[in-house]
Amino acid sequence: MHATIAAIAVVLLLVGGCQAPNRKADATAATVPALPPPSPPRARAEYPPREAAELLDPSNVDARLLLRAHEALGSFPADGQGYVDWVAALDRGLIAPRAGLKEGPAPPPFDLDIVMRNTREMPYVVFPHRRHAQWLDCSNCHPALFPEKAGATAIRMEDIFRGQHCGTCHGRVAFPVHYACERCHRLPHGNVKAWW
Repeated sequence: MHATIAAIAVVLLLVGGCQAPNRKADATAATVPALPPPSPPRARAEYPPREAAELLDPSNVDARLLLRAHEALGSFPADGQGYVDWVAALDRGLIAPRAGLKEGPAPPPFDLDIVMRNTREMPYVVFPHRRHAQWLDCSNCHPALFPEKAGATAIRMEDIFRGQHCGTCHGRVAFPVHYACERCHRLPHGNVKAWW
């Protein structure tokens, strides 16, 4: 119990210094403090034995030829937790997701950041549509996970931890949410005007 409270206090201290991305700021608004320098990423774990037991047939002689996760993802950029930073991989051109099944130019990604203010004492959540729409079609999230109406979905961290809403991808494919609060909770209260 005390360890949990201490961990939350550390997260709140770390998150308090988050910086919003560059946006046209109101001259009268307070400036958003800069992020502290990132800590070096943790070393990536070798191919987990649990996954090997679940996914590979040990009696198959060709199983040894399969590329292991740490081999396939080892050259990708890592975040502070040691997980693949897919956005950085996209920005560096290491991956190039297809826009759709049909060939042809992709429409520009939807570019609208949403600030979610129902976060209690935690900093507000900033959801960047563009980062998601660069490789996901709108139908991946709408309307099944999120109706296309502001405030229509009551998003709770408990639900995300259980794999619902944002947790459909975060914690499975994208960065896990358990130890990366500052990735979403990045706009301190009172600084919304500085965001726009």
